[in-house]
Amino acid sequence: MTLHVHRLDGCAPTPLAHYLKALGILRLVAEQADPNARGWWHNERFSLLTILDRAELEQFFLERYAPTPFIDPWNGGSGFFPKDNKAGIGPIQRSTAARFAPYREAIVQGMQATAGLKAKPDKKDKPLILQKASQQWRGAVHEWFEAAVVLDADHQPKYPSLLGTGGNDGRLDFTNNAMQRIGELFDLADPQSPAKPPTQALLTQALWSTSVHAMQAGAAIGQFSPGQAGGANASTGADADSLINPWDFVLMLEGSILFSARSTRRLDPLAASHTSAPFAMHSHACGHASPGAEKATRGEQWMPLWSQPTRLTDLAALLGEARLQTGRNLAHRPLDAARAIATLGTARGISAFERFGYLERNGQANLAIPLGRIAVRERPNARLIDDLATWLDRLNRQARGDHAPARLIHAERQLADAVFAALTHDDSPDRWQAILLSAQQIESIQVSGTAIQAGPIPRLTSAWLTAGDDGSATWRLACALASAGAAYTHGRPNDAVRHHWLPLDLKQPWKFQTSDQGKRLMHSVRAVVTGRNAQDDAIAVVQRRLIEAAQHGARQLPLVAAPGFAASWGDLSAVLAGTVDLERILRLAQALMALDWQRADASGIGRGPSHPLPEPAWLALRCCCLAGPLPDGRRIACDSALVRRLAAGDTSAALAIALRRLQASGIRSPLRGGTTDATTARQWAAALVFPITPVMAEQAIAHLNPTH
Repeated sequence: MTLHVHRLDGCAPTPLAHYLKALGILRLVAEQADPNARGWWHNERFSLLTILDRAELEQFFLERYAPTPFIDPWNGGSGFFPKDNKAGIGPIQRSTAARFAPYREAIVQGMQATAGLKAKPDKKDKPLILQKASQQWRGAVHEWFEAAVVLDADHQPKYPSLLGTGGNDGRLDFTNNAMQRIGELFDLADPQSPAKPPTQALLTQALWSTSVHAMQAGAAIGQFSPGQAGGANASTGADADSLINPWDFVLMLEGSILFSARSTRRLDPLAASHTSAPFAMHSHACGHASPGAEKATRGEQWMPLWSQPTRLTDLAALLGEARLQTGRNLAHRPLDAARAIATLGTARGISAFERFGYLERNGQANLAIPLGRIAVRERPNARLIDDLATWLDRLNRQARGDHAPARLIHAERQLADAVFAALTHDDSPDRWQAILLSAQQIESIQVSGTAIQAGPIPRLTSAWLTAGDDGSATWRLACALASAGAAYTHGRPNDAVRHHWLPLDLKQPWKFQTSDQGKRLMHSVRAVVTGRNAQDDAIAVVQRRLIEAAQHGARQLPLVAAPGFAASWGDLSAVLAGTVDLERILRLAQALMALDWQRADASGIGRGPSHPLPEPAWLALRCCCLAGPLPDGRRIACDSALVRRLAAGDTSAALAIALRRLQASGIRSPLRGGTTDATTARQWAAALVFPITPVMAEQAIAHLNPTH
């Protein structure tokens, strides 16, 4: 027995009509001609393995193909009511060819279900027709019913988005159009129902993408192929008719049969009406360039692509399970689906998903828009998103609220885009930093009182440190600042600096301090960071820590980094020289403050190249702003006036204070004074926010006093 491999150039992953056409061809060949036929995707086209050669494959569709009975008597315009268009249903009713017998029998069943109705069914009659169809229809017509309609536990209809609202979309009835297209392809008045003259040319175009001049103008394609739908700007003129191949429409519906709803989805308590079909989910304007304001009430559907020859039975089982899940939960949003794919939480054998969104465009018409392709590949860092998953869901609900401010909607979309990019692209530190920066933007919006019910960034695991590590001074400085507290006891930070960015509850530092039953943020004198100017914010944190230390009778700057995370001399020199982005450092640090620093491990973070100590003038200032005693037990008292002078741009006065403090502690330096411009003075003051270790302080003292 000879096997033939056919590359179906007329079947590509996009548009949706061509994807479904490929599945329809596999389904029909396997069910009606070659049970062992296999299909797969290769080089952007569908491949078919079958015992039929090219001529036999074409002959099958022209002479033996028996169409699935597409009927929807529950919809107006279906052909079953007196005022409906009878151009499709009439010729099939009157046909005598054996291969149309199932269609004729289905039409009879449809008429029995609508007996007594003189017009399209109303809200009371429609559920009754659907119940009759569900209980009485058998065979191929029942398979069509399961693809078009789902009846819930109360026998109320739900409609998978793939087939609109049970086989139609607005005034366009898919089944009536399918019957018309069949009548255009075959001579139904002839007892043998032979193919009409242009049918074979149209078939070769549908299968092999050959050129043909018999395309149907003015016929509807529905949501499945937006480029062929016609309308405004569809051609060189102002308007154009649709232009379709009747085979494309018929085979597309044949492929949709495989996407019937299954009980695994039907019984899922979280599944919405438009997610009852395989790989269907709520929509979210993330990961694609479409504007987020578009209506997408029908959600999205991700169509699987596979690269290994697959039988129809295996494909049907795959679509029957339709599993995209994270942990024990099914994926109901694109971000959840991306998480499932990135952690291999999907059925095996799929190499990628083609993402389609059912968006309202061209007036109120719904179109299946390709939104990109997601490769199925394990990404080890993807599990980091588990830390944010619940928080992201809360933010999404608030951003979709009727009164959500535009800035929250934009920020939530930006965060979702960043998460989606990290889950669907190769790992790179900049993608994980983008997530942190977007999350920080959400917190900045929350400080104004918006979306506070979502809460601050939740606790992050220490794996974020290596995921975002790009080896830069910016990252190391952000980690140093984010980990800072007044002290570390048993590895746990006391009085973390996060309180200076957010009004946090003192007893529950992972929640906001709120009033009015959680509706308003409490004002906190400790939250001094405004986000308007990074230099001002860094200086404000230093000054606030000095004030709080003085309130407890201490003359020190209580900023201690987690073990191994203190700023290095090289990185501090970069801050003093202004060669790093201080704003980015503070924004990254704010997000990293959510890290569980008690369990943080610095061994995976690079320390950067060695660098000489900064200039003596700043070292003198820094040695007067220590968090505790030197290794030899000496203490250098900190004077808040020093920081105020620097902040005001008066370096000489600040340095004079520092030299007096050093001398009082027995440290004599050959340095007698110095001055800088006001901009540099403020930069020096801002650099004090980054913690150093006692050993580094001892190095600085030795540099200032080389004779001792």
